[in-house]
Amino acid sequence: MTSPARCLLPFTLLALLTGCSSPGYYPQLAAGQWQLLKAREPVARVIADPQRDPHLRERLAGAQAARTFASKQLHLPDNQSYRVYADLKRPYVVWNVFATPAFSLDPVTHCFPIAGCVAYRGYYEQGAARGEAALQRQQGLDVYVSGVEAYSTLGWFDDPILNSMLSWGDERLASLIFHELAHQRLYVKDDTEFNESFASFVEQEGSRQWRAHQGLPAPDTRSEQQREAFTGLVLTTRQRLQTLYGQPLPEAQMQEHKDAEFEHMRQEYRRLRDQHWPGNTRYDAWINAPMNNAKLLPFGLYDQWVPAFSALFKHVDGNWQAFYAEVERLAKLPAARRKAALRRWAAA
Repeated sequence: MTSPARCLLPFTLLALLTGCSSPGYYPQLAAGQWQLLKAREPVARVIADPQRDPHLRERLAGAQAARTFASKQLHLPDNQSYRVYADLKRPYVVWNVFATPAFSLDPVTHCFPIAGCVAYRGYYEQGAARGEAALQRQQGLDVYVSGVEAYSTLGWFDDPILNSMLSWGDERLASLIFHELAHQRLYVKDDTEFNESFASFVEQEGSRQWRAHQGLPAPDTRSEQQREAFTGLVLTTRQRLQTLYGQPLPEAQMQEHKDAEFEHMRQEYRRLRDQHWPGNTRYDAWINAPMNNAKLLPFGLYDQWVPAFSALFKHVDGNWQAFYAEVERLAKLPAARRKAALRRWAAA
């Protein structure tokens, strides 16, 4: 299974100057962002260079068609982001570290002046991420480290297509571009769930329209149905754990019940897989690996409000401009009222 935390970390170099995060964290952010900026080159130049790898040139040409579609048809920002390319010589651009208390699903947040408070910390070196994870485990926290293929600087820089994004097929690459440009289109400080769910909806609906634009048949829905069923299972487990953690139980008993909930999730997964996906083991490695609260965080971040945005999109008859206007209206609401409105749309 690929990591669900694939495109977070919307920081800029200006954010390195101040903030609530520890001072020792900032130098690696500055160095990593600077390395990325230096590695950029225009996609058009790569495509036009016969000395470059033909497969790379072909992939980038397809990505540029999707990039143009994003601005013209999905009304996403029309700028130089994803019209430049950078090869960082590694499989991920950053590694994100998620953490929660042992008996809570509330993430340990980290605050920055531009991005606001987010539910993770990003590191440009895997070793640094693992070191931070080890320190947080020593504090008794549940910790999860996840590689990230792409991220947005919210339009502060010309974000590149990265070599890490090319590990996916053409359609997946296009959807990543849609997702990242959605972050540039709208971003709400201190509300990761809103931001990621919004971008995930734009990614999903944009991908559907992109296929139709190319005259491709609708994709095989079995894979999407499996993903939705698996995500639903994880989110149900989160709800069960949330109920559990609200009970006044002794620590030892709480841990016993927590372990039982994770084992229940594994058993439900195996039943689901064997009854409905015989022979498909795409989620086995993830489900059978060590489990904790932090490992469930990315699912809530990416999926919680997607049904609400889907309902809102249908309400405006699929008009992207009207949809963005409604989402901007929601974004201006106080956090409590915004979540209440999203719950109403999700119920619809």
